[in-house]
Amino acid sequence: MEAGAVTATTKPLINALSEKCKQAMVLWLEGFRQACCLHRVLILCHRSTRLMIRTGQCFLLNGFIFLGSIVFLNSFIIPALYWILPDRCAEFSSQEFCSFPGIWKFYSFLRLGLIQLFYVTWFYPLYVFSFILSNIWYNDIANYGFSAMGRPEINKLDPVRKNDASTLQNVAGMERPTDLGRVMIGIGEQVYSVLLLSCFFLEVYVTGFIPYVGKALNFLLLSWMYAYYCFEYKWNFSEVRLEKRLDFFESNWAFFAGFGSPCVLPLFFFSPLVSYGCMAILFPLFVLTATGSEAEQVISSRRINWGDASFGRLQIFKAADSLS
Repeated sequence: MEAGAVTATTKPLINALSEKCKQAMVLWLEGFRQACCLHRVLILCHRSTRLMIRTGQCFLLNGFIFLGSIVFLNSFIIPALYWILPDRCAEFSSQEFCSFPGIWKFYSFLRLGLIQLFYVTWFYPLYVFSFILSNIWYNDIANYGFSAMGRPEINKLDPVRKNDASTLQNVAGMERPTDLGRVMIGIGEQVYSVLLLSCFFLEVYVTGFIPYVGKALNFLLLSWMYAYYCFEYKWNFSEVRLEKRLDFFESNWAFFAGFGSPCVLPLFFFSPLVSYGCMAILFPLFVLTATGSEAEQVISSRRINWGDASFGRLQIFKAADSLS
């Protein structure tokens, strides 16, 4: 009798959990699909010449110059150094050098020094220059893309939540009564957002050292982080308050985990410098797909089909919020 009672009690819970997992997977796939809708980039670039120029500049700097320099180093400079300063006696036409074993260590040290000199004088300054300039361009790309959408204001996050939507629609009139107050609140939110994401990045970095599950956790947290970065531009231009962003993001964690997944993939397949170059090229594309996406409507329609089902708010930024 007791076993039957336990089974009767746990079976509905298992069924409910299974249904929630299926719904979460559907939202994850929907987020992944939204991120891969790169045709939106072509549409937005067709609408805005400034957007097309800025995106092209980003590709030129990070793709042709930065990644091209890595290809040039690995394909030409390093082979040339090995030809000029060989590491094997058989590569010498004369065998006189083979009687000096110390010469191989000297050649190896010289090759390594020249390669490091190339990194110090070219790659690292180029990396810093690319990082600073790209971040400026990302904001321009998001701004031009947002303008190209032809929607001057998108200030609601979840149509299913009518209270939140009405609150967001009244933000300008009720929560931001003056221009000065609006500016001060905006600055405070930006500073807090930077601190929050910096602490979250530290959390992402630490999870990478956890045995066995560290890589999986690192991938998941990075997916959330890049998804938030992509949508943050849109929310900034829409003047959505920070607490509303975090609530919407953490309440729809499955969707954003899927959206951020294709953004993170290069980090797990290439060296740090190559992965940075790939990310610097791909990131503005995902920013534009986020700008052109209808994430709110997609999530709302799914919830309506599921009877306004909710997964609950997952406290993704809880630890980072405590640190900041």
